[in-house]
Amino acid sequence: MSFSDLLLIAIGVSMDAFAVALSKGLGMRKLNYRHALIIALFFGGFQAVMPFIGWLLGRQFEQYITSFDHWIAFILLLLIGIKMIKEAFENNTGCKACTDAIDYKELLILSVATSIDALAVGITLAFLNVPILSTVGVIGLTTLILCFMGVVIGNRFGLKFKKNAEIAGGVVLILIGVKILLSHLGILF
Repeated sequence: MSFSDLLLIAIGVSMDAFAVALSKGLGMRKLNYRHALIIALFFGGFQAVMPFIGWLLGRQFEQYITSFDHWIAFILLLLIGIKMIKEAFENNTGCKACTDAIDYKELLILSVATSIDALAVGITLAFLNVPILSTVGVIGLTTLILCFMGVVIGNRFGLKFKKNAEIAGGVVLILIGVKILLSHLGILF
């Protein structure tokens, strides 16, 4: 897998977290860079840990499914992408309680919820034999940067970009899944 593919996967799986970070930024009455960094660290950390856990799980079952692993990668990325696009069209706008305080329990739940897709991607990465530590580092760092920017953008511009970010993330994951499938079938080199 090339670095550009890895970066696109990182961007794709971080779009849920980016959208939530936009919402968090919208809820801040005044931009607080310390809070933006804390939010970004939570999301980036979970986006790095969850694919690692998925990778560990996938490695346990690798020997049993190597003959059809490309189909699993394609189906997982397709389903995750479709889920992200579907969620973009659900009505999740507005902020329930605009406040400058950080609710760490809520942030933990949001971090886990937005990184479930990354867990599934981690399973896929196990079948692709990628160097996992550098891979999860790229995913975590990409998410951290995007989420920090998301809080700032959300504070300045609101939820205007939330839907488009989720759609773009879903499309990217679907396209990478198609590329993996076509490459393993010998159609794309």
